[in-house]
Amino acid sequence: MDKMVIEGGFPLVGEVSISGSKNASLPIIVSSIMFDNFDSEIDNVPDLEDIKTIKKLLISLGAEIKKTDDANKLIINTSGIDNYDAPYDLVKTMRASVLVLGPLLAKYKRARVSLPGGCAIGARPIDFHLNALRLLGATVKVDHGYVEVFADKLKGAVINFPIPSVTGTENVIMAATLAEGTTVIKNAAREPEIDDMILALNNGGANIKRIEPSVISINGVKKLNRLYHRVIPDRIEAGTFMVASAITKGDIILKNLNVNHLGSIIEKLSEAGAKIIINSSSSIRIKGSKVIKSVDISTAPYPDFPTDMQAQMMALMTISCGLCVITENVFENRFMHVAELIRLGANIKIRNNFAIVKGAIKLSGAEVMATDLRASASLVLAGLASSDGLTAISRIYHLDRGYEKMEKKLANLGAIISRVKENDISALPGEESNFNDIACSKSA
Repeated sequence: MDKMVIEGGFPLVGEVSISGSKNASLPIIVSSIMFDNFDSEIDNVPDLEDIKTIKKLLISLGAEIKKTDDANKLIINTSGIDNYDAPYDLVKTMRASVLVLGPLLAKYKRARVSLPGGCAIGARPIDFHLNALRLLGATVKVDHGYVEVFADKLKGAVINFPIPSVTGTENVIMAATLAEGTTVIKNAAREPEIDDMILALNNGGANIKRIEPSVISINGVKKLNRLYHRVIPDRIEAGTFMVASAITKGDIILKNLNVNHLGSIIEKLSEAGAKIIINSSSSIRIKGSKVIKSVDISTAPYPDFPTDMQAQMMALMTISCGLCVITENVFENRFMHVAELIRLGANIKIRNNFAIVKGAIKLSGAEVMATDLRASASLVLAGLASSDGLTAISRIYHLDRGYEKMEKKLANLGAIISRVKENDISALPGEESNFNDIACSKSA
C-alpha cells in the first residue's frame, strides 16, 4: 500500500491539463451495453481505478474491451454479453456500478445487481432508481443482497424524483431510451455529466431532451446506432487544482477544462481573495492571494456549490483570516476529513451538518489517513500548505479512484511530493529517522 509524502510551503506555478471527467465517463461506458452492433469508442477517459473497475464489470458481463495505444481511449464491444449479473465483489468497490441496471434492463429486459450498501460518506440508497423502473413497467425484487429487475417490455412514464439523484436520473434515462413511448423525468439532476451522457446517446440515435433545467424528456427508440464520444473535462479535478493554487499562494494556468461548469467554484474562490482570469472557455488562470478571506459555503446539487468540493474548500479555509461555516446538505457523513485536518493544525468544530472553521496562522505536517476520495484531495492540499514538517497521507488508493496522476501533475507545478510504500517510512515527521531522506524527493 502506498503513502503520499509532501513537503509543503512552496507556491505552485505553471500549467496543468485537466483530465476527462470520471463521473461522465462511468455512465457513458455502461451505456455501451445498449450498442451491440458496433465497437463503441470513447475518448478522453481518465486512467483511474474506478474506470478499471467498471471495465472489469463489463468484461464479467461478456463485453470485450479492446487494447489501444492511448490510455485515455476505450474501444468496447458488447455484442457478446450473455451474463446479466453484477456481483458484489465488484459493486462493493464502486457504487456507480449500479448504473448497469438501466442499460441491461433496456437491452436485455433483465438485470441482477448487488445492492451497493453504504459507504464512507453516506448511505445513498437506490430506492429512487427502483421506484422509477417500476413505473416504466419493470418488476423489481430485492433478495439476499441483490436487486433483480425484469420486464417483458418497458413503457414510457412520468417520473417525479422527490429530490434530484444523479445516478437515478442516469439509470432512468438509459432504461427509457429503448422503451416504448415517452418518459418524462421531473426534478431530474442538472449536473453537466448527465448532459454529456445525453449527448453521447443522442449522437448514437437516441431522442433525449432537457426541456427545462430540471425536466428531461426521453422518446424511446427501437435501437441505437453507434457510440462515439469524447468525454467532458473533470470539473472537480479542475476545482481541486484551483484550490491548490489558492492554498499555496501560487499562480496556475488550467487548460482543457470547461469554464461554464465551474461557476460556483469560481465565485467562492473569488470571494476568498483569489484572482481568477478567464483566458477562454477552456482555460483559466488562478493567482493566490497573500491573505485568504473566510467564506461561508453550503453544498447543494448543481449548479450550486458541489459536495465533491467541500473538503477541498475546507482545507483552504483552515488558513483563512477569519471564521466561516461550511454546511453539508448532500451527504450525512462527509466530515470525516475534519479529524485529519485537525492533526495538521486546523481549528474546526462540528455541529450536526455544519463545520465551524477558524483560520489558523499555519498548518504543520503530520501523519494523516484518507477516508474517501475527496477527503484524500483535501489532505494533499493541506499538506501543500503546511510550512512546518512533512505530511504523510496513508490509504491514498482513495485518491487513485478519482485523480489521474495527481502527484505528477503537482510535481510539474513545483510541489515536493512523492509516492512511497508504507514500510519505507519508519517514524513520524520530526522524529529521528530517515523519513526526510526517503520521502521528500520531487516526483519524476
